[in-house]
Amino acid sequence: MKTNLLYFIGLIFVSIIWGANFGISRFAMDVFTPEVFVFLRFGLALPILFLILKITEGSIKVEKRDMIKLAIIGFFGVTVLEILVMYSIKFTTLANASLLNVAPWPIFTALFAPLFIKERFTLRVATGGFVAFIGVSLIILGGDEGFEMGSQYMLGNLLALSISLIGALFNLSCMPLMKKYSPMRVTSWYILFGSAFLFPITLTGWQDIQWSQFSVTVWSAIGYNVLLCTVAAFVIWNVSMKKVGASKSNFFRYFVPASATIAGALFFDEKILLTQIIGGVIIILGLIWIGMERKDISINRAA
Repeated sequence: MKTNLLYFIGLIFVSIIWGANFGISRFAMDVFTPEVFVFLRFGLALPILFLILKITEGSIKVEKRDMIKLAIIGFFGVTVLEILVMYSIKFTTLANASLLNVAPWPIFTALFAPLFIKERFTLRVATGGFVAFIGVSLIILGGDEGFEMGSQYMLGNLLALSISLIGALFNLSCMPLMKKYSPMRVTSWYILFGSAFLFPITLTGWQDIQWSQFSVTVWSAIGYNVLLCTVAAFVIWNVSMKKVGASKSNFFRYFVPASATIAGALFFDEKILLTQIIGGVIIILGLIWIGMERKDISINRAA
């Protein structure tokens, strides 16, 4: 655990950033359509990513045969995934979307890992993940909204569940490429392709934007999404995931709803209930158990 402590901290840091963004992004939703805001998030991050890549590695090139792989990863991992997030929230409750989006993601990662990488799913990771799963369920379902199974929410529920599946496959598909290239290079290129595919969807959403009337809060929300949620978070996550392993890393996503709950309390005076506090403690215990695994699992990614 000691050798990987920095990477575990990185995973927690990124999950907190993404969780807090559920609250911060609300400030920008009054002036942008969701599609435009997502495009701005990734599009504005691109020059920063490629500049850092050029400075730190001396070049930005990838082989032509890998372009198709990166384009597919970008399409599903950025374009499709972000659209699904928007519409899952539209067609189901926030509690449903949160639970089905976050909770199954690490489980799908563990199930499909053998298709992409040689990574053992150990008993310690399984038990720690199950404990953390209980914790995240308490946080989401312990709020004011419970889980709704009505037929009117079925479409949204299926979309939210598909986010977990596509997201897990997206994470795993990056691992073989990160054997050949740095996480920074892989991240920069799949975001480039994902943004390119996303742009046509935004064409009808630009005309009503009143740029001159933006408040400091709106600009701050944009800056937070570009610099922290995209540039810093994606790179740190991929670096940490490469080192720690996909199965372990994705269980740290369970910090996202905990962070989102705290952000709701700070920015919108939402209540944090005792059940949610207990859930947060349980998540921490489960992830500490995962992180205490002494044997470093070798990750021989498929060619």
